[in-house]
Amino acid sequence: MKRRRVLWITTIASSAMTALTTIAGFALTNRMMYMKKKDDQFILDRETKAKRFDQNWYASVPMDDQWIESPNGYSIKAVFLKPLETNNFVIICHGVTENKINSIKYARLFERLGFNSVIYDARRHGDSGGKTTSFGFYEKIDLKAVADAVREHVNDENAIIGIHGESMGAATTLLYAGSLKDEADFYVVDCPFSDFTEQLLYLMKKETPLRTSLAIKLADFFLKFRDGYSIRSVSPKEAVQHIEKPVLFIHSLEDDFILPDMTKELYELKNGPKQLKLFEKGPHAQSFNQNPMEYEKVVTDFLKEYGYIRPK
Repeated sequence: MKRRRVLWITTIASSAMTALTTIAGFALTNRMMYMKKKDDQFILDRETKAKRFDQNWYASVPMDDQWIESPNGYSIKAVFLKPLETNNFVIICHGVTENKINSIKYARLFERLGFNSVIYDARRHGDSGGKTTSFGFYEKIDLKAVADAVREHVNDENAIIGIHGESMGAATTLLYAGSLKDEADFYVVDCPFSDFTEQLLYLMKKETPLRTSLAIKLADFFLKFRDGYSIRSVSPKEAVQHIEKPVLFIHSLEDDFILPDMTKELYELKNGPKQLKLFEKGPHAQSFNQNPMEYEKVVTDFLKEYGYIRPK
């Protein structure tokens, strides 16, 4: 009788633990896969109020709206902005929770430097399809589709194509360039994380009472089951070692969401042409907003250094 009772209690305890583990795994991966996005109207109002989005310019600039089919099985909304008579383009990748309107400020910067631009909504953001956010794993495949569409659009072997990414967009840029194709002419990456596992562990320790990597391992197990990839496979620090083209790394020292040490690590791992700029001012993804003139000068000097714009 006593043995039967112990077996019964053990079975209940085991079932309860399995149920709690499952609930925890789904909760962790839900937070990652379905991260709450900023409202589109909020982004528009914020950028307009800050004078980073000029509605009159946007209404008058020549542009082509395109739906680009992703190999991941959905459509990506892209806008080809063509204020200049040139085949030189910069593709701009926004960060997580944002949308293509956040990229307009960079489009205007590159316009002043002689480039047209392509802004687009990342997977599950803005007008694009896709059910989950994968922090670069599936987004890098979408970026390849956009880059291929740009090359087809310009149809000019001499055209200069660059890619600018911010935050998740920066990590996506590095993953694309280092693991799929290093075929753009240059890259500008602003506040990327170097490794998704390390970034999650840092945020978990910073924002929750958890202090071990067990939660990450649990999330990884459920993520592979639910979304088909491993957290460990999202590693820009592995990809960056395969990038041959020039990369400008940007971060702000005040960033406590993605630490500037991650960008320093990426810079050290990158072989070949590269530059690094660490701004004194600016929280996460605010280097341009808080240092616009210096930011533009840094990008200008980088492009001049590698011959992508001519010195005046």
